[in-house]
Amino acid sequence: MSHKAGFVNIIGNPNVGKSTLMNAFVGEKLSIITSKEQTTRHRILGIVNGNDFQVLFSDTPGIIKPAYELQESMMGFVKSAFEDADVLIYMVEIGEQALKDEAFFKKITSSKIPVLLLLNKIDRSDQEQLETQVQLWAEKVPNAEIIPISALEGFQVKEVFNRIIELLPESPPFYPKDQLTDKPERFFINESIREKILLHYKKEIPYAVEVDTEEFLEEDKIIRIRSVIMVERDTQKGIIIGHKGSALKRVGVEARKDLEKFFGKQIHLELYVKVNKNWRSNQNQLKRFGYNQ
Repeated sequence: MSHKAGFVNIIGNPNVGKSTLMNAFVGEKLSIITSKEQTTRHRILGIVNGNDFQVLFSDTPGIIKPAYELQESMMGFVKSAFEDADVLIYMVEIGEQALKDEAFFKKITSSKIPVLLLLNKIDRSDQEQLETQVQLWAEKVPNAEIIPISALEGFQVKEVFNRIIELLPESPPFYPKDQLTDKPERFFINESIREKILLHYKKEIPYAVEVDTEEFLEEDKIIRIRSVIMVERDTQKGIIIGHKGSALKRVGVEARKDLEKFFGKQIHLELYVKVNKNWRSNQNQLKRFGYNQ
């Protein structure tokens, strides 16, 4: 029996639904989702296996113009998505007019590999707007196959997946067939905690935060985790902790519930907050946290 395998990389502006789509394909919550820009910071691999195929989906950070070292690294993950893709998914949402970075846009329009332009969030539009948007993108990206979808509602997601299988090259699998991702457990712990911070804190706080899991001890019925929330300034530390620790406790309780679903075990989660000055602009710190690779 012939076997297909390949890399399908998802790119687009912030908040167009890339992470929602990837989670829908994989059937697991690998990428955290919030309404804030820059929720996704890494390139996250999700693996979908069948008897005769293996699809390697990559969720990438939303395309922005970098303002500091961390954002430069995030855009590095997007650039790498062009290099190994067998199929490129360029995701836009209803009402969108252009990509925020012209250089990336030229890479898409001149791509030699198949491009699927997914017009997302069509549940928010009417037929007239949808037809106008399809025409707009057909002119802007003539090399793309345009498919209207709703990642959140699951509309046309299966059809897109079937089209991807058709486009993949014949190849043996790249990873073991029972593998879901290339990221370790600690990565998903860090991301779950960071998601709660994005949801509950405002202004600069979520963007000044990184999470580092220092201890992961798995026993028969329980996993014991100790994680550190890094901030850049003492004032941010106080805000994260909150009055008598109430804000930090809320983050811990909500993250623990998600992690218990993810791991299927009871979780004991300890959270601490430390100041790590200017980590977003420090090359050594960024490398430690998995950026600048």
